[in-house]
Amino acid sequence: MAQSLFNIIVFPGFLFLCLAGVCAEYFDRIFHARMQNRKGPPWFQPVADFIKLSAKEDIIPEEADSFMFRAMPVVAVAATVTSFLYIPLWGSQALFSFEGDVIVVLYLLTIPTMTFFLAGWYSTSLYASVGAVRTITQLFAYEVPLFMAVLAPALLADSWSLSGIAAYYRAHPLYWVFNLPGLAVSLVILLGKLEKVPFDIPEAETEIVGGVFTEYAGRYLAFFRMTIDIEMVVASSLVAAVFLPFGLGFGSVVGFILYLLKVTAVIAAICLLRTIFARLRIDQMVDFCWKYIAPAALLQLLVNIVLKGVLSQ
Repeated sequence: MAQSLFNIIVFPGFLFLCLAGVCAEYFDRIFHARMQNRKGPPWFQPVADFIKLSAKEDIIPEEADSFMFRAMPVVAVAATVTSFLYIPLWGSQALFSFEGDVIVVLYLLTIPTMTFFLAGWYSTSLYASVGAVRTITQLFAYEVPLFMAVLAPALLADSWSLSGIAAYYRAHPLYWVFNLPGLAVSLVILLGKLEKVPFDIPEAETEIVGGVFTEYAGRYLAFFRMTIDIEMVVASSLVAAVFLPFGLGFGSVVGFILYLLKVTAVIAAICLLRTIFARLRIDQMVDFCWKYIAPAALLQLLVNIVLKGVLSQ
């Protein structure tokens, strides 16, 4: 019992994710700045921002739903942290696992986006409402391709458990090459899930101020920003576990270092993509996902179905 609580609260649970999220935000911002020939923020900037926001007054608009306004940041953090516990990190076995946990993880990672939508909708602000509609519209555009891209490796591994998928590709280390199209699809989709350029349409400061977070300040905004940082680590860990399953057979120390390197590589790829592209309109984003990303994810699914049939003969 004590060990489980330690794993959930300290490592590799909440406190580890908070630290990893801060490091991921700093790396993303400094890497993005250097690619734009800027100096970038100091290393303590993410922590300073969180402390500053936490010290500010919590202001709730008069017409907003007070309960929903307060609850959504907490639900977002809880769902994101929970999903991390089912993802294998430096070994082929997650902290908690069961057959079908890959579906649970994908749905848990959908909850933060839904909380963004509900937070903006119940803020009753015009800018927040527009941001909320854009958030849910993006969700409908990228969620199906994401599910297809992640479930294709599961189909080949004949397991609906992330630990089972990792164990399969550990036993067949060369098969991960067949999942490279799904890896490319997942990296593009993460830009939408994390609402980064070119898919930062729900926030779009130049159009709708701050989108769903326009009316948020103080601790509640700090929790939402923490959720986004943690979600970047969790989503990158999911991509690394499913599409980059090499290095799982080493010891815990070497495996943990390889895990950090893989997650860093995924975040760097996301940062590179958001640096070289400009923001799209919401209709362009939806068209792009359904015309190009969804067919690519479907192609990955078909490739794995054919490959599974060939290997089973």
